[in-house]
Amino acid sequence: MTTEQKLIKTKMNLLDLASYLQNVSEACRVMGYSRDTFYRVQKAYDEGGLDALKEKTRKKPNIRNRVPEDVEKAVVDYAIEEPAHGQKRTSDTLRHRGIFISAAGVRCVWLRHDLETFQKRLKNLESHVAKTGAVLTEGQLRAMEKAKEEKISHGEIETEHAGYLGSQDTFYVGVIKGVGRVYQQTFIDTYTSVGFAKVYTTKQPINSADMLNDKVLPFFEDYGIPLLRILTDRGTEYCGRADTHDYQLYLALNDIDHTKTKAKHPQTNGICERFNRTVLEEFYRIAFRKKIYLSLEELQEDLDHWINKYNAERPHQGKRCQGRTPLQTLLDNLDVVKEKTMSNINNLDQTVAA
Repeated sequence: MTTEQKLIKTKMNLLDLASYLQNVSEACRVMGYSRDTFYRVQKAYDEGGLDALKEKTRKKPNIRNRVPEDVEKAVVDYAIEEPAHGQKRTSDTLRHRGIFISAAGVRCVWLRHDLETFQKRLKNLESHVAKTGAVLTEGQLRAMEKAKEEKISHGEIETEHAGYLGSQDTFYVGVIKGVGRVYQQTFIDTYTSVGFAKVYTTKQPINSADMLNDKVLPFFEDYGIPLLRILTDRGTEYCGRADTHDYQLYLALNDIDHTKTKAKHPQTNGICERFNRTVLEEFYRIAFRKKIYLSLEELQEDLDHWINKYNAERPHQGKRCQGRTPLQTLLDNLDVVKEKTMSNINNLDQTVAA
């Protein structure tokens, strides 16, 4: 029985009791109602029957304050497209598309459509995908539940310009049937928030080096930016004897300094942990609800597409991006990089001459 049905039954009991006792005052005393309420209930029942006993809300929506229908539809559609995005990021992204609505306006639309939380938007996405005929399995959904718990970072990392400090980490994605365990090598530039990710089936030093060689260094070389230092945790895929460890050898060959986090303090590498959380929420949790992956290459292809979108299209709310995309932040910082690089070269020449 619903709440509304219970309220109607209570009102009918009041009328029935008054009829049985032949005493309105006594019936109201027993049921806890006033005589005025009794006569209003009786009048409503006489005029409209049971339907007239339903509770009527006194709130009247002010239609003039509603956003236009096309804007509301755009917000709802975007919630399906990017369910992990919050109201501020949704507002910023829609503004880039020529649709102007405030973050508060986005939330009002979400509330009207029961989309105000991330979990509700995910359920809405699943319903949408189900209508299109996509097949989802319990195994795929459970795989994401076993993903590594995200750690929230505290404090700030000292960084001066693009390429000054990169942060690298290994992220456990889960188990894919027919593929096995999947690990992600993650790299993010701490100044611009430009990120990279590549998936592997093992957690080995050679994979950590391959990530830099395949994704990171070619990117920075294209923009003429030297990568000076990398921050990692103390995992075996990053730490070992310099003469036999693949990752350590690669850093030495490319003249990249290596800094390790303080033992038992993963928040030191919090910017990378936060990027892992973003990849998890905005890519993996959504991708595994849309598609069944049969190979690592297929997953990497979709991951690359998302990474390109993250770097070039997604507005970032970080301290240095301030609503710009990570790639735009990097482009705006190129003059500073060149200035710092030339300054370092001049200082080195002076040292050698002395």
